[in-house]
This record gives sequence, structure tokens and C-alpha cells, in this order.
Amino acid sequence: MPNVPPLALAAFALELAVAVAFGFAAERIARAVGRWPVALRIALPGIFVMPYLLVSISQHIFEFEWCALYALVPIAIAWLLFRAARVDPEQHGNWRDWFILLVLGLAVDLRWFESAWPSGLRALNELLLVDAGLYGFLAIRQLNGAGFDFHLRWSDWKTGLRELLFFAPLVLVLGLALGFIHPHRNLPGMGSAIVRWLAIFLFTAAPEELFFRAWVQNLLERRIGRWSALIVASILFGLSHFNKRSAHFNWRYVVLATIAGIFYGRAWRENRRVPASTITHASVDWIWSLWF
Repeated sequence: MPNVPPLALAAFALELAVAVAFGFAAERIARAVGRWPVALRIALPGIFVMPYLLVSISQHIFEFEWCALYALVPIAIAWLLFRAARVDPEQHGNWRDWFILLVLGLAVDLRWFESAWPSGLRALNELLLVDAGLYGFLAIRQLNGAGFDFHLRWSDWKTGLRELLFFAPLVLVLGLALGFIHPHRNLPGMGSAIVRWLAIFLFTAAPEELFFRAWVQNLLERRIGRWSALIVASILFGLSHFNKRSAHFNWRYVVLATIAGIFYGRAWRENRRVPASTITHASVDWIWSLWF
């Protein structure tokens, strides 16, 4: 990555370190945070502003309004989820949970905050919001059943690849019938293909599966049951793709993404494991990039 400034790489490393820490030690982090004074628990995520400071100051685009937003939004998430944990200890789902998910989802999907970042570094915005959500839901809310644990198991691969096999024939037939996919061959070398799959797994599939399965589907199940939660979460996942690959409402993408969401949701809920659904999701996107 020769064109990426060193401080931008440092910002990326900081953000990635937070996500990786939760992926491998979420329970230990939650226990540690739970022993801290309340004021410290709520104020600590203000440090998530650091990546913005590193990038904006080094690129001479610092704005106080963006700095304040990136300092206060993680604190607000932590405070709201602290209150949610107090009033809803059974974790049935509180309005604060849904408000935070709505804001995070819209902020990413509608690119509310991306103008704060230089072109080419705007993915740092999404990763920063992922970190804020992880800290709030897993360390403060201590939401159970999320399954954000990346100690990969054989069952993750078995479940994830099984759902891929179930989904692939359906998406091929429907995608071709709708004129949404057009076969072509774009085969890189083996090393490049593996790197591409890993990049999709880490930076596309894992954040989306965290949001739509570990948080949205997980909380919906407590209110409307397993099957209804699967359908609603899948529809929301599909709608989040309305502006992808098109300047207008891309209904074909919405339909196919909704169907995909059903299989991703099935993979997650079998053992309540984000890695399982992430394997399905990453593999679908990877095959798509190679052949369609």
C-alpha cells in the first residue's frame, strides 16, 4: 500500500486492533470493562476519535465539528446502551438498542460521515463505527447470543459452506433470469484469489454479519421469534443494498440480497456464530467477483 500515508496506516491499525480484540476476547473485555467505574466505562470510547485525528491532521483537513462527532458518538452509544442494560436486563430489546442500530445502519448505508475523510480512506469511517458498536453492545450492553467469536471451528466451515451450496443454484438461476448477473471470467492467481477472499471476509462480510445477524436478527428473535426474525432481518439486509451498483433504487439487488440474507441468517443461527455466516457471505461475494 505505497500510496497510503503512514499515519493513515496507523489509524487503520488502531481501528482493526479494536475489532480483532473483540473478535478473540469479547467476554474477557466485557468482564474487565464491567469492573470499571461507570464514568470511565462510558467515557472511554471517546478515544475512538484518535484515527480521525491522525488522518485529518496529517492530511490538513481537520474540522472541529467532525472531531466532536467522532468523540461524542461512541460515548453516546455507550451511555444509551448502559441505560438499556439497566432497564432491560433480560435483553428483550429496548428502544435504545433499535435507535443505535438505526443510526449506525443509516450512517453507513447513506454515507453520512464519509465526507470527513480523504478519498480512498473513507472505509476508516465504517470501521470506526464498527468499533463503537462493538464496545457498546458487547462491553457495555453485554448482549448475549451474538456469536462474534473468531476462534474458527470446523462447524463454522461446515455450516457456512453448506449454506453456500444451498444458495448458489438459486442465485444463479434467479440472477440470470433477472438480468442482474452476466457471466465472465476474472481469475487471478491462487495467491491473489486467497487474499481477495480474506479481504472480503474481514472488511465486507464480517461487519455486515455483525450488524444484521449478531445485533439485528439476534434482538428481533427475542421479540418476534426465530423465523420472523430471519425474514425481517433478511429484508432489512436486502434493502440496505438499494443504492449499490446503481444511481437509483436497485430492486434486483435488493431481491437477491434479501434471499442471500436468509441463507446467511440460517448459517448464523444454527450455532449463533458470526464466523459461519461470514464464511457464506464472503464466499458468495468472492465467487461473484470472479465469475459475475
